[in-house]
Amino acid sequence: MVSASKPEVLESQPYPGVNKTLLSGIVGSSMILFGSFGTGWLASVSPLNRDPFFIMVRTEATGVTISVILLALGCWLLFRAWWRLGQKLNSWDEGSLKIVRRAVWLWSIPMLIALPIMSRDVFAYIGQGRLVDAGQDPYVDGISSLNNWFQLGADTMWAQDGTPYGPLFLTIEFIVVNIVGGSTDVAVLAFRGIALIGVLLCLRYVPKLAELHSVSGAKAAWMTVANPLFLVNFVASAHNDALMVGLSVWAVYLACKRHGFWAIVVLAASIGVKPITLVLLPFIGLLWAGPTASWPRRILYWAYSGTIFLALMTLVGWMNGYWFGWLDVLLNYKGVGVSIIAPLGMLTVGLSGIFNSFGLESGWVLPVVKSGGQLLAVGLAIVLMFRGKYSHLVQRMGIAYAGIVVLSPVIQPWYLLWLLPFFAVTGLRDDWQMLWLHLTTIFFLAYQAADQIFVWQFLQESLVPRVQLISWSISIICALYLIFLDPKTKTICPELLSSTNWLKKKKKA
Repeated sequence: MVSASKPEVLESQPYPGVNKTLLSGIVGSSMILFGSFGTGWLASVSPLNRDPFFIMVRTEATGVTISVILLALGCWLLFRAWWRLGQKLNSWDEGSLKIVRRAVWLWSIPMLIALPIMSRDVFAYIGQGRLVDAGQDPYVDGISSLNNWFQLGADTMWAQDGTPYGPLFLTIEFIVVNIVGGSTDVAVLAFRGIALIGVLLCLRYVPKLAELHSVSGAKAAWMTVANPLFLVNFVASAHNDALMVGLSVWAVYLACKRHGFWAIVVLAASIGVKPITLVLLPFIGLLWAGPTASWPRRILYWAYSGTIFLALMTLVGWMNGYWFGWLDVLLNYKGVGVSIIAPLGMLTVGLSGIFNSFGLESGWVLPVVKSGGQLLAVGLAIVLMFRGKYSHLVQRMGIAYAGIVVLSPVIQPWYLLWLLPFFAVTGLRDDWQMLWLHLTTIFFLAYQAADQIFVWQFLQESLVPRVQLISWSISIICALYLIFLDPKTKTICPELLSSTNWLKKKKKA
């Protein structure tokens, strides 16, 4: 009896300890939830601001400090669970995808009801929905033209700027605002549900697209959708980028299956959320043309793709009355200046500092650097369209997409998540490539946990430097512990580094 039952036990538990790992991720996600109560964004008109519990954790230094600690520790507990899940599923056999999907669901659930963290763009969605409802043009008018706009939680950066979002998302914003009425809290939940649709699209089509490239679907989904940076930004933050990415992955999968018309329709929807995915259109045309297509056939399918896309966007523009206002914003959007984590942002800051130190005009530096980056990115995309094997087409598309991001003076942490699915499905090697993914995730988690937090204005001067120092300290200690001291995870980075080709050659020499 005992010996006969053993195979059943082993069969039902193919991944020993995986439930403990899933549970630790739930605990981490729950800590992020409770941390968001004191550090997440709320509109001033939210009734939660008058709740005694939220008053305590958001307006008292002790409550804010505890919330920051919970948020930071929760991020790192979730990160460790992600690492441990990758270790326990490292065979990536048939049953591992089911475990990854379960992890995504379980780790997402607490964040579905968190206050928005890492970004408050979701409140800009509400303002833009109100602009549409008022009959104004969000591509021309900033949300400061609305009454009470600041009380609804939007950042001042949106006060005068036109929206960088596509016409489809303007319609979604309009529908949400009209359904929920004046409740910003319900609107946040609605936009989070829309973002979750993008997460689920990725969870479905990332594995499918990976399998078309002879890559483990479970591993690609683990790298992408179960990644804590993905979950924090696309679930807790409720970014519309989640829907954009989910639709773009679906479109590329359809194109790889040679369902070209529907691929263009779905990609048009992605562009209709955020126009940056326009860069994928010519690659979709090449995928539709097929692996043996001659250049005349490829050009013909580019024409098909462009015509279908243009017809769809014209129809949408005619229906909502904004026509191609999104294209003008795409080409001329001023954005938020520069970010120091972007290579061209650092170059802009450095050059401006040099010119300013000599008393010279430096206002021209940013436009020149930005235009130069755009030209280089377009040139890279053109080269990648015309050179390389068909089997590498999705990977080349990912590189072209990365060029658009990297050669911009502004890089936000969630921009990495635009690119990650396309590199994951074509295969990241278990060497410096996977190490780059791990280290980038570590950096951006630490950066967002310390930088993207809400603190009431009357507490800012004395409290913000303190809580940022606490958050950075927790992140540095946790990261160093996981990389060098944790008995379970300290082998991950050395193993990836030892598999790197240049290091192997150095050892042989």
